[in-house]
Amino acid sequence: MNSPSIDQEDFPRRPNRSLSHIPGTSGLPVFGQTFSFLRNYKALTELRFKKYGKISRGNTLFQHSLTLLGPEANEIVLKNSEAQFSSMLAWNPLLDRLFPNGLMLKDAEAHRYDRKILQGAFKKSAIEGYLDTMNPQLERGLAAWPKGQEFHFQHTVKQLLLEVAAEVFLGVEMGPEASGVNQAFVDTMLASMAVVKLPIPGTLWHRGLRGRQHLEDFVMAHIDTKRREQGRDIFSQICHATDEDGNHFSDEAVRDHIIFLLFAAHDTTTSTLCSIIFALAKNPEWQQRLREEYRAVGKTQLEYDDLGQLEDSKLVFKEALRMYPPVPAIPRRTLKDMELFGYQIPKNTAVAISPLFTHYMEEYWSEPTKFDPERFSKARAEDKKHFFQWVPFGGGAHKCLGLNFAEVQTKLFLFHLLTRYQIQVKEGYDMPRSWVPLIFPADGLPVTFKPL
Repeated sequence: MNSPSIDQEDFPRRPNRSLSHIPGTSGLPVFGQTFSFLRNYKALTELRFKKYGKISRGNTLFQHSLTLLGPEANEIVLKNSEAQFSSMLAWNPLLDRLFPNGLMLKDAEAHRYDRKILQGAFKKSAIEGYLDTMNPQLERGLAAWPKGQEFHFQHTVKQLLLEVAAEVFLGVEMGPEASGVNQAFVDTMLASMAVVKLPIPGTLWHRGLRGRQHLEDFVMAHIDTKRREQGRDIFSQICHATDEDGNHFSDEAVRDHIIFLLFAAHDTTTSTLCSIIFALAKNPEWQQRLREEYRAVGKTQLEYDDLGQLEDSKLVFKEALRMYPPVPAIPRRTLKDMELFGYQIPKNTAVAISPLFTHYMEEYWSEPTKFDPERFSKARAEDKKHFFQWVPFGGGAHKCLGLNFAEVQTKLFLFHLLTRYQIQVKEGYDMPRSWVPLIFPADGLPVTFKPL
């Protein structure tokens, strides 16, 4: 199965044309703003907007690039109506050794073809079927968690979500393999931010490459079985999918899609749930409000049609994603010369938009630093001022495939959690964050679940 793709030799990593006519700074020699970017991406972006406005140049991770800020920039880049931007060329320098051939690393026909196959995992009929697996798994998982004593929520929920994703998408029970696969994902994701990409033992990059190999071994061990059997899980569907000429995906292509799907399905939801749990711990009145919503449903197990009634849960979900979108920045690379905000932008320029920055712009959001789910209510509808002001799932052709699945899984998790426990954090606690490559608690989020 091959589709036409962009010739990367036409787009070298280091562009030949200068960006010096655009306001900004290259920062430190060689390293540019890399350390500020890794230390506090949010603060760096706010500073750049204050000094330079909605377009500025900089240098991070050894790459000269443009930062484009605000809903208008989001719309231009994500809609990509004139095919001016490439996702593949932007993500490849960061992920091509770690998550090769993932959906984000494809453009045009290759992207459309693979997306059509993968979206089968996220259709309404498929998600309805997943509830039979997810409900008991989440129930069992929460029952086994520490009660009345502090533990690190991030690490615990991440492993639970990986086990759920493995059974839902792969039709595979993780068992004792879960811990190793989980660590492999952590190491592989962190390696995308490695400054030095040499396989030196002990470095981020070396751990990432080892993590990738571990993931490959895990998936490849199951492919033969999936080829022989026609199951309902997406792993089986990808193994048996054919193009118009009857060609199947190679084992390597199946492997790459499955690894990327697992990564996307559980890492971003882990980030979202960490943000929600912290917000609910700091705002216990919203815990009670959700609890009352669940009692009104009058069931101990939610069915798919019940989820639409959980309006307050949806408000909390959307507000957490506004304040802490799992992917804070979305990169692209220009495919042709273009004009943007009054500046000439040459072909092969790295650009990035910032959902995180947009979600705190005061002209669109009242008191943006305040956790206020009501801002998404029909009465206030703060998110309706611009179609691209709330973009935690991106937009356009590359909009996240799993957005509906993420909402369903989040609602199910909160239902099983809040009908059993009160969430608590220590007095005065404020969650420190690592901002890139995904937003996560820097301390694992220590919480206590007090049984009701």
